[in-house]
This record gives sequence, structure tokens and C-alpha cells, in this order.
Amino acid sequence: MRSLRRGRRPLLIAAGAVALAVLAAPTVLALFALVTVAEALLATGLVVLVGAVAVLALAVRRTRGALREVSQEIRAHTRTVTETLGRDRLETIRALDATRARVNRLSSHSLPKLSREINRAVTTQGRHDYEQHVAWTELSEHLDTAPFMPPLRGWAASPDVLRVLVGHIDRLRPELVVEFGSGASSVWMGYALRRAGGGRLVAVEHDVRYAELSRALIASHGLDDIVEVRTAPLTEIGAVTVTVGDERISTADRWYDTSVLEDLEGIGLVFVDGPPKATGRHARYPALPTLLPRCTEDVVFVLDDADRPDERAIGDRWLAEHPELHRTEAHAEKGAHVFSRKGV
Repeated sequence: MRSLRRGRRPLLIAAGAVALAVLAAPTVLALFALVTVAEALLATGLVVLVGAVAVLALAVRRTRGALREVSQEIRAHTRTVTETLGRDRLETIRALDATRARVNRLSSHSLPKLSREINRAVTTQGRHDYEQHVAWTELSEHLDTAPFMPPLRGWAASPDVLRVLVGHIDRLRPELVVEFGSGASSVWMGYALRRAGGGRLVAVEHDVRYAELSRALIASHGLDDIVEVRTAPLTEIGAVTVTVGDERISTADRWYDTSVLEDLEGIGLVFVDGPPKATGRHARYPALPTLLPRCTEDVVFVLDDADRPDERAIGDRWLAEHPELHRTEAHAEKGAHVFSRKGV
């Protein structure tokens, strides 16, 4: 199309020249009396005809050339489009092949592995659920509890760790049990102390609202003569830096207000289930060094959530600082480590 536009100017020039020649021819011939008027008109007509033919021939030639250029441009564009489409098709095929290969790998490797992991997780969870149901049933029958007991697991202690605690209460018949944290476990241990024929439980709770709920729960089971919930806000203590493996950590700088513990003596069992993990690293460490001087010779400390690395490291510190202690790992859903003096 650009070629047609470029050819338009020469055609106009040629047409203008022909027009001038036609206009000038009669006048020139008449001036020189070379031809008659009729001959001049005939000559003019011939000139016009020849000029028109020449202009038409030139236009045809120009048009043919422009058409050739347009045809070449069309072929070039067609070739470019075809090559582009070919590359896109090739890239699409390669992408589809890569996707197909990933799907095949997923089908042959990842899906079977994922299926095995899901089956293993379901099996493990099923085994945990069964073991907790057995522990709950054994506790309920052994303690002759009320028909509707507070739920366990989750934030509360699991039935299997309570079974460990009740076993120690039956064996030791402690005069005093201390629990860091309160709630459902306080009720269950209250029933265990009642069945053992004596003793009392002091549950230490840092959250005021939760302490009130625990007191109401204990009263609803008629255990407020056995179980006491003491509110002890978390207060500042001196944080220390300790080595855990290859890591240097700063321990929690808050623990329970120890003023609520000052009157406690002759402690025979301690259940360490607080403060919460969010308090800081090794948040439960102070329980043993703080209470051990107030305990009986055959005291037992039970540390809950012992499958967590932090709790295991706490136990390692206790053993390193008190070599007279011995650790036993009780089978429990969330892990439970039992500490007692050697030979007891």
C-alpha cells in the first residue's frame, strides 16, 4: 500500500504534462499555419490519446510493481506468523510434556509417599485415641468419679498422664500435692486424693479468670475441701543464659509469685504443667529448684509435655544440677518425665 501511495505523484506529474500539451497544441499550430484547424484538432486528439495510453501504461506498471511489493510483504508476514505459531506450538508441546512428566513423577513417587504418611498419621492418631479412651475408662472406674467429668487432652492434661499421677498418689499417699496450672487435672487428682483417704492439692494458677473457673469446677464436684486453687501472677525473675546443644539461649524472665508457696511443706508429689510455653524458654525450670527443699524424701516430680525439646532440656538441667535425681520416661501422648531420688 505504501508503494501505491509512492506511485501517485509521478502519475499526477505525467497527467499534468499531457494536459499542458493538449492545451498548447492548437495554439502553436494555428500561429504557424502549419496545419488546418481540422488537422490541429485531429493531432490534438492523437496527442491526448497517446498521452492517455502512456499514462495508463505507466499506471499499470506502477500498480503491478506495488502489487508485487504487497505480495512480498504478505508472504513475509505470513512466514513470520507461521514461524511464530510454530515456536508457540513447540513451546506449548514442551510445556505439556514437562507437565505430563511432573504428573507422572507425582503419581509414581509423591502420591504413594503422601498416602503412606497419611495412613501412618491416621494409624498413630487412632492408636493415641484408643489409648486415651482406655486411660479415661480406667481412671473413671478406679476413682469412682461423677458421671460427667471435665474433658481432658488439648490444653488440659491427657488421660494417660493423669493415670501416671493417680498411680503415684495411690503408691505414695502424699499429704500434699502441688500442681502448676489448674483445671480438669485438678478435679481428677482431687478424686484420687479422696480415694487415697487423705491429703490435699494446691493448684497454682497465674490467670485470675481461669483460677475462678477452676474453683467453680472443683466446687461443682464437691472437692473444695481437698483442692485449693491459689492465684500467683507471673513476676519477674532473673533470666540466665544456658547452652542447649549448640545453641545459647536466654531463659524466661517470669515465673509464679513464690509468696503463695511459702507455707507449703512436706510436698510428696509435684505436677509441672505450667507456666505456658509462651512465657519464654525453659519457663517451667524453676519448679524443681524452688520446691525441692520443701519436699519429702520420696517426692516425685512429673513434667508434662516432655516430648517438646524445651521440656527435655529442662529435665537435663534438673539432672545436671541435682545428681541425686533419676528420670523415668512414662508412656504418654504428649510425653511425661518422672523425676525422683535414686533408690526411692
